[in-house]
Amino acid sequence: MPVLCRPSVAVPEHTITRQETLDLARTLHAGHASLPLVLRLIENTGVAKRHLVQPLARTLAHPGFEARNALYATEAKARVPAVVDEALRNAGLAARDIDLIVYVSCTGFMMPSLTAWMINNLGFRGDTRQLPIAQLGCAAGGAAINRAHDFCAAYPGANALIVACEFCSLCYQPDDLSVGNLLSNGLFGDAVAAAVVRGSGGTGIRLEANGSHLVPHSEDWIAYQVRDTGFHFQLDRRVPGTMDQLAPALAGLAARHGRDAGRQDFYIVHAGGPRILDDLGTHLGVAPELFRFSRATLAEYGNIASAVVLDALRRLFDEGGPRPGATGILAGFGPGITAEISLGSWTVTGALAPPRHETVPLPTSPGPLPGRAADLLPDLPLESLDSALPTTAAVAP
Repeated sequence: MPVLCRPSVAVPEHTITRQETLDLARTLHAGHASLPLVLRLIENTGVAKRHLVQPLARTLAHPGFEARNALYATEAKARVPAVVDEALRNAGLAARDIDLIVYVSCTGFMMPSLTAWMINNLGFRGDTRQLPIAQLGCAAGGAAINRAHDFCAAYPGANALIVACEFCSLCYQPDDLSVGNLLSNGLFGDAVAAAVVRGSGGTGIRLEANGSHLVPHSEDWIAYQVRDTGFHFQLDRRVPGTMDQLAPALAGLAARHGRDAGRQDFYIVHAGGPRILDDLGTHLGVAPELFRFSRATLAEYGNIASAVVLDALRRLFDEGGPRPGATGILAGFGPGITAEISLGSWTVTGALAPPRHETVPLPTSPGPLPGRAADLLPDLPLESLDSALPTTAAVAP
């Protein structure tokens, strides 16, 4: 079965603490009628520090959507290669061994996708398949894992690379004074992450099943409004109740595969805010300690969108990983409202299966790869938030 290997994660060098964020909000929005509410929400996010791709003074300026998007492309090309290189080394592979690149990001736009630039510049084969995902927001990390799993299951022996590149600070909107936007200014951070899903061999999470769930008619709960100045974050007051519908989806998927969602050994969950984890734990009967990796990511980096699940997984590796055979759940939540859920178990391979170094074309329909690879074992609109948001920071899933 496909194995999700150790991720590589990098954050930019510029930082802002929660106290600095609160002081900045008091300075910039001293006359805002909802400032006390905004301050309480930021204090309750669980975020202690965030990393920014630019110095704070430049982050607060808005040179225009075109300039910001150009900066997104420049910074992505500068920061992604080192993270990808480390992820490949973690998996015991080279760029030429990768058959699919899944690139996820919701904070900038490029066409062609950065995947084309990566193939041309980072040593990937010209027949590497590309799957850019731009509109699943924070759920895209889970979606990337699931689509990589699907691909490697369909083509035994194939390997997939996942890359999440999120520069949330480039979406800062200084003239948007809605409560939801002001809250986002104290929540989101910047990061780049990558991980390999090996078709065989490797140490990490053996991916065994996955599923998706959409909360009906919730498209406007978490959304972007695209204006002349770029992406404006929208958050609905119904988001705090998200787990009422998403937790049963997690439990149902686990049950269909003979598992109890409340009795897993590890949980890698996207944390948009502490209440998401609190509510999920309440619904599933999971002890807060089992969400420690997600909480650590939120505290140290903020909500880094699609990169959260990869950073939380990195922390599981850093802790030494669970015992072989331990079972767990990975889940990403985001716009839609969408949940992307994976079930897996921990596997340790003493010697990695030999990487495939020759160019092997993929078949046009699911089936074994030719050649040696076949022999391998296989969140109300912003205007209404001023009076509607609760004082407990649930924020985006």
